[in-house]
Amino acid sequence: MRLLLLAVPLAIALAGPWFVPGEVVHGVSYTGAGLLGTDFAGRDVWHQVLLGGRSLVLTAVLATAGAYLLGTGWGLAAARAPRMADEALMRPLDVLMAVPSLLLLLVTAALAPGGALVWIVLLIHLPDIARLVRACALEIGTRPAVEAMRLQGESRWRITAGFVVPSMARVLVTDAGTRLTGSLYLVAAASFLGVGVPPDAADWAVMVDRNRGGLFLNPWAVLAPALLIVMLAVGLNLTADRALRKAAP
Repeated sequence: MRLLLLAVPLAIALAGPWFVPGEVVHGVSYTGAGLLGTDFAGRDVWHQVLLGGRSLVLTAVLATAGAYLLGTGWGLAAARAPRMADEALMRPLDVLMAVPSLLLLLVTAALAPGGALVWIVLLIHLPDIARLVRACALEIGTRPAVEAMRLQGESRWRITAGFVVPSMARVLVTDAGTRLTGSLYLVAAASFLGVGVPPDAADWAVMVDRNRGGLFLNPWAVLAPALLIVMLAVGLNLTADRALRKAAP
């Protein structure tokens, strides 16, 4: 069941645009009543569903991957640096953590109206990831194995890359499943609020906002994209949890 919950929305999101007629992809008016009826503008809802998931999924994945890439380096640098440098690196992130995520999303979107949604979501995740990596690195750095490596003359870089990073991999993988779901929530919320995407874009979250006024005329224009977003989020959580259970010693 968990694989089905994940596979169906992913397949529609990634492969869906290939099954949409070219005139729809290029924005030409389309008024045919298809499998799920039409939306408020007379466009085929099924075609809009096929087109609307790729941007949501790719934005969430790119933002999460970028946040881990930058946050891991930031957290490791803070953990291995002297105290003053550690403070200088972490205090700006504490300021970001004090701002609610949706408020930070709206403020940064207003300052960067070009629609850099990937960078906005990355910025929201960065403080949490950097603090998690720093905490793990500090704890691992106190283990006897690290002290033994120091006494053997190993460099700080070799200790970090060869022991500290592999030792925290399980914690980061555990966090990544929840973090990716959070990215989906943030991207969907931003799209629903009209941040980072055009108001007439073929996007699942935009479809929910755009068609909610006609919910009782054609409920599928709202229910279909909303259901796919929920399936994707639940499927990701269940799959990540199952994978971690199997990997547990």
